Amino acid sequence: MSPFHVLTDLVAHYGYPGVALLVGVEGFGVPTPGQTAIVLAAGYAAHGRLSVVGVAATAFLAAVLGDSVGYLIGRFGGRRLVLRHGRRLRLDPDRFARLEAVMRRHGPKLVAAARFVDGLRQLNGVVAGTTGMPWRRFVTYNALGAAAWVGLWTTGGYLAGDHLRALVVDLHRFQWYLVAAAILLTLAYAGRRLTRRSDRVR
Repeated sequence: MSPFHVLTDLVAHYGYPGVALLVGVEGFGVPTPGQTAIVLAAGYAAHGRLSVVGVAATAFLAAVLGDSVGYLIGRFGGRRLVLRHGRRLRLDPDRFARLEAVMRRHGPKLVAAARFVDGLRQLNGVVAGTTGMPWRRFVTYNALGAAAWVGLWTTGGYLAGDHLRALVVDLHRFQWYLVAAAILLTLAYAGRRLTRRSDRVR
């Protein structure tokens, strides 16, 4: 049995605590299938094994708390690590300063949208904390993003009903395509910004 199925079996065996664990730890950088856990739990709710309201509430609270832990990790240790070891990841002080500027300008939108992108979702809180986003602003927009994300996948899993197994297989199969698309869009945006900056310098 693959690690993916071992983790998602936590939902089948433990219900709400399994959802809370998978969604929560995903919020501070652990690559667990939190999104799939919500879909599975909502599917079980459609068959009467769980409450759909309970699934949504559990997933929402776990998402907000998990990202908040990530924020605290970034706030109290992330900046120091970046300034000391960032060059190894090609994140020198100049690039880090630009990242901070982007977060000051677009941080709330990025925090809310990151919830829907694998990779960004796991690092959302850590990045916000490392770049010094104010706590109240982070919590507000993180909660908005989490509410929309949980609502989408809870509804999808609940409506899937008897097609739940096929939906989970498709979700697992196509999640990496979504990651690749997100990376390409990010690179395209960065390239556009650099081109504009070069034109202004000229």
